Amino acid sequence: MSTVLITGANRGIGYETARALIAGGDNVWLGCRDEEGGKRAAAELGGTFVRLDVTDDASVAAAAATVGQLDVLVNNAGVLEAPTPIGQLTAALVQGVFDTNVLGTIRVSTAFLPALSTSTQPRIVNVTSSIGSLTKSADPADEFNAYPADVYRASKAALNMFTVQYAKAYPAIRINCVDPGLTRTDMMGRAVGQPIPAAAAVIARVAGLGREGPSGQFIGPDGNVAW
Repeated sequence: MSTVLITGANRGIGYETARALIAGGDNVWLGCRDEEGGKRAAAELGGTFVRLDVTDDASVAAAAATVGQLDVLVNNAGVLEAPTPIGQLTAALVQGVFDTNVLGTIRVSTAFLPALSTSTQPRIVNVTSSIGSLTKSADPADEFNAYPADVYRASKAALNMFTVQYAKAYPAIRINCVDPGLTRTDMMGRAVGQPIPAAAAVIARVAGLGREGPSGQFIGPDGNVAW
């Protein structure tokens, strides 16, 4: 049994990942900014709620002190900007998305590294997207080439790079970025993609990899994704 923290776990992929890991016998903390929603989700799933706003240093520090020992960190919290032509982007819009998708992951990872370092099988899973792949984004034939969320795309590319750098800096920790695949979440308007449990299963699988598992990899539903 592992002790797991999942950020953004009160709904969507984070919620279903918590369900899958709890069903597998893990002790799961649901890190949520929304206290009411987080407590409700934890009660429904049999996990434990901890208030965690990934954009707030004090909230992250308090969550780290509350959780204590940790084996697996799943950085799942993320936001998607409203469709905005790239020529009309503002620094404030970009900063808002990066604050959650990139800086939030850095805040949380830094805060929990001491706890992870005491685990015998520490793992970090950064939930990313294949639209953050530079290779795929530069391919005119890629199915998501024209997807308009430029800031979200750039934030995931940055997250992927930080994943590689963290993996090199902490070789004792299995650190990977995982694209669970296009999924019918609220973020996507529940209009396209696979069912949420299918996406959660991809994340849960990587979260369960042992000390001999890969690190510094970009993993998708069907294997490694091109950088």
